Amino acid sequence: MRPVSVWQWSPWGLLLCLLCSSCLGSPSPSTGPEKKAGSQGLRFRLAGFPRKPYEGRVEIQRAGEWGTICDDDFTLQAAHVLCRELGFTQATGWTHSAKYGPGTGRIWLDNLSCSGTEQSVTECASRGWGNSDCTHDEDAGVICKDQRLPGFSDSNVIEVEHHLQVEEVRIRPAVGWGRRPLPVTEGLVEVRLPDGWSQVCDKGWSAHNSHVVCGMLGFPSEKRVNAAFYRLLAQRQQHSFGLHGVACVGTEAHLSLCSLEFYRANDTARCPGGGPAVVSCVPGPLYAASSGQKKQQQSKPQGEARVRLKGGAHPGEGRVEVLKASTWGTVCDRKWDLHAASVVCRELGFGSAREALSGARMGQGMGAIHLSEVRCSGQELSLWKCPHKNITAEDCSHSQDAGVRCNLPYTGAETRIRLSGGRSQHEGRVEVQIGGPGPLRWGLICGDDWGTLEAMVACRQLGLGYANHGLQETWYWDSGNITEVVMSGVRCTGTELSLDQCAHHGTHITCKRTGTRFTAGVICSETASDLLLHSALVQETAYIEDRPLHMLYCAAEENCLASSARSANWPYGHRRLLRFSSQIHNLGRADFRPKAGRHSWVWHECHGHYHSMDIFTHYDILTPNGTKVAEGHKASFCLEDTECQEDVSKRYECANFGEQGITVGCWDLYRHDIDCQWIDITDVKPGNYILQVVINPNFEVAESDFTNNAMKCNCKYDGHRIWVHNCHIGDAFSEEANRRFERYPGQTSNQII
Repeated sequence: MRPVSVWQWSPWGLLLCLLCSSCLGSPSPSTGPEKKAGSQGLRFRLAGFPRKPYEGRVEIQRAGEWGTICDDDFTLQAAHVLCRELGFTQATGWTHSAKYGPGTGRIWLDNLSCSGTEQSVTECASRGWGNSDCTHDEDAGVICKDQRLPGFSDSNVIEVEHHLQVEEVRIRPAVGWGRRPLPVTEGLVEVRLPDGWSQVCDKGWSAHNSHVVCGMLGFPSEKRVNAAFYRLLAQRQQHSFGLHGVACVGTEAHLSLCSLEFYRANDTARCPGGGPAVVSCVPGPLYAASSGQKKQQQSKPQGEARVRLKGGAHPGEGRVEVLKASTWGTVCDRKWDLHAASVVCRELGFGSAREALSGARMGQGMGAIHLSEVRCSGQELSLWKCPHKNITAEDCSHSQDAGVRCNLPYTGAETRIRLSGGRSQHEGRVEVQIGGPGPLRWGLICGDDWGTLEAMVACRQLGLGYANHGLQETWYWDSGNITEVVMSGVRCTGTELSLDQCAHHGTHITCKRTGTRFTAGVICSETASDLLLHSALVQETAYIEDRPLHMLYCAAEENCLASSARSANWPYGHRRLLRFSSQIHNLGRADFRPKAGRHSWVWHECHGHYHSMDIFTHYDILTPNGTKVAEGHKASFCLEDTECQEDVSKRYECANFGEQGITVGCWDLYRHDIDCQWIDITDVKPGNYILQVVINPNFEVAESDFTNNAMKCNCKYDGHRIWVHNCHIGDAFSEEANRRFERYPGQTSNQII
């Protein structure tokens, strides 16, 4: 990640253009690649703001008239075609609901349907040129890969003519510049113009303006500043004003969307009787800069959150989930926009929203969809305060789950970690920077106990998403001239923002295996799998079987019975088994693959199959206070795609020593009648218990979310029959509902087995 100065943070990283309606860029027919006949007479450009040069609202000129494309049925495949028309190699994403602002003129295309291989947009299916029932609030945009097609020149040149640009906004501390702890929360507002950084005149400056600036810089709210102090300070300093007359409503996603005026070059009297605008922002709980702020926030009574983010590769992004009737569910993306997304971001302690995501861009949820057609003004304190529509099963599907990307404060955490020796920027030996006393220096991390959770935090701090692997040996990567181990005993929960927030040995370095070959490494990825157990199926299929010992030799060999089975009178007698089916879905954005390659899979002659993971699931019977009274485990007999969603093809099949895994959008079914799909409850006494199933319990394979890997059920056993009910994923209920569950109030909604 590019280093940023201590007091500078560019949440958008955008070249913001205040475009006039005539600005355009077109491919040069003399130097660009030959255009197909279908594209003759058409010109393409990216418009709108705020944006980068390779993204924006798509506009097409046909018959001399510029127009837009409606987002109905728009897909990434259509974005690929349009990005190539614009001179880029491919698309990395697309936007809806006029993210870059509504266009003007005709809406040339609607219900655009492309396969992605077309040479021209004219080869794609649509309702026909100019035939649309959309408004400009539904204008589509694209995000192209910042890589040009060979020979394609002058594509998407933005002609700003006489317009100035607000490129970036920052807070500069008025005192102690460069020595303030990060993130910087208070100081002078500065904007970067073509000729450098300038201050903003504070005449007419309002709390609404401060709210917008703080939101851009990753802070949920603002507070009043000591105006007298800054006024006195301003008299002793020189200032360069470039902006005045800023008037925001308070709901804007960027300062450039507010009403504002630039000083002209010949303006000699700038900001007469005024001073530089100053803001003081309040950081969210994750970014409280001092212990005083943390204590102040912790002292406030806080109820349980009613909104959360799931499935995001970076902090402040993910699928939006809301709490209703003690159960978490998703939000349908119909009419989902930046205003609603910003309400979510600020409610969670981040800044305003950078993106409002649709089409399950952060993975599909499971279970209820609670809200649809959310319409926020941007001023609400909670998403539940926004007008919305309660949803029915026919209204929306999880392929339309809404998501967000929020603005975050700049903390500089990514400057204190780096990777070395890898084949790409996403892998390598982990090096961290430590300091004091004395100069800052770089060093390595001891590989002892380094695992997936620690690697997840390292990749998050690097800004590289998830961890594919956490490596304890990195001898195959050159360490260069860095040989000192400066951190050991690192143990993370997986939710930390940086490694220095994890437990570790401090300055007392203890490493069982010395040498650079045994130092920690990571392989990072922007996507990860996410396994989820279908809890209702467990409840529906649970039953008790008394199985003769002579039929359990293979199960005993694979350690699927209780320890007391070893002293049983084989082959006479039986074991009492609680059997059930488990259907494991992959709802993430990457396939779930076993950590070990097929060369190390273990052949089990008894069952005639390979194990690609020694322990894939844990099955436990717990007392209400959490004491384990029976347990079982299941190796990954075979990870394969049993069934898939309608538009997804199977990729993994175990037959003939095939590749093992679970494809995104598919599920692996372990039926109740196969070996080891049980818990041996022979020694369990009658009583009230909790049935718990945990997938990927040792975190062998990285996932985007481990909090949903456990499933729990209430169960009552009378010595002959068992009642199983209230099965749910561990994070599907509210905290209060989970407490009620743990207390086990009694037998309800019983299922007699």
